[in-house]
Amino acid sequence: MIQFADEAVITVISGKGGNGCVSFRREKYIPNGGPNGGDGGRGGDIVFCVRRNLRTLAHLRHHQIFKAQNGGDGMSWNKFGRDGEDTVIPVPPGTTLRDLATGEIVHDFTDSDEETQFLFLKGGKGGWGNVHFKSSTNQAPRYAHKGKPGEERQLKVELSIMADVGLVGFPNAGKSSLLDLFTNARPKIAPYPFTTKVPNLGVLHVDENNDIIIADIPGIIEGASEGAGLGIRFLKHISRTAGLLFMIDCSDDSSLDAYPMLLKELESYGGGLMEKPRIVLLNKIDVEGAAERVSQVEARIRAAEPSVQIIALSVMARTNVNEARLAIIDMVQKMERTHAPGANHAAARSSFLASRSVDDSMDEQFPGAAQ
Repeated sequence: MIQFADEAVITVISGKGGNGCVSFRREKYIPNGGPNGGDGGRGGDIVFCVRRNLRTLAHLRHHQIFKAQNGGDGMSWNKFGRDGEDTVIPVPPGTTLRDLATGEIVHDFTDSDEETQFLFLKGGKGGWGNVHFKSSTNQAPRYAHKGKPGEERQLKVELSIMADVGLVGFPNAGKSSLLDLFTNARPKIAPYPFTTKVPNLGVLHVDENNDIIIADIPGIIEGASEGAGLGIRFLKHISRTAGLLFMIDCSDDSSLDAYPMLLKELESYGGGLMEKPRIVLLNKIDVEGAAERVSQVEARIRAAEPSVQIIALSVMARTNVNEARLAIIDMVQKMERTHAPGANHAAARSSFLASRSVDDSMDEQFPGAAQ
């Protein structure tokens, strides 16, 4: 199984231009012909290209140096050196390129729905052959230009998955079970914490023309924003979503404090997560004693946020699950109508849906993504 990877550090080097040629025409009856040295070829470029069937950066972990081909040297008889081949680096949708030295964002493949290629480093220009330097005062120039060198940069490549809705909750709250129920994803489900160790994606079918992508990230624990647990590493994957689903396990004694603790971690992390619309799902109401906690949890949440939508449900018993489904659809559609930041994922959604048929092995790269 291919390891999930959402970050990689790579070195990219564009090709050097070929050298110009110093050559003179020499034939039987033309012993002192003029210069005929050709130009050197252009060095290859470094190009990044979005590939819809990719879901992780694992391929960049094993191949960390990318070098374009050098241009060929010029030749006699005014023959140009061949241009170096470009090196094309495939990346998944939602990839950001960041300069390793300065931390500056070089390119974000989520800024434009249409753009799929980015020319990052141009190859060096080929040098001029000596034919260019012939003049009335210098009929036999014996020099040519050397090719221009290529460029070298180090990049940190980061991936933020593209989804419409992000699932947030503590471990074992039932997020994976909800994803399994609502979508075509089949995440690992077990009755113990931290079953989910990488993000899972699933498609919630709305109608013939619309689908919603839901992302389930590993459970958050207290102190996640400071690096505790698995959740902090993957919080960035819900930063581009249209809205959030908070899942709270009401069979647990800590359910009263769960929502404010989750908000605290998201606020500490930042990234605009607190500004996103949210729905709170109070899960496991079928468990003995959970029904009494539901009213207490709801009262505490409404005291702080009177307008937040709260739905009590049981994923396992299928209680109120259709109400939750309709609420998710309504939240996403409202955000798309208002063109809110993070809600425009038409291109990413198309890429995700197309990739399911393009690459049958994607489930190994990104569990749940290609089901």
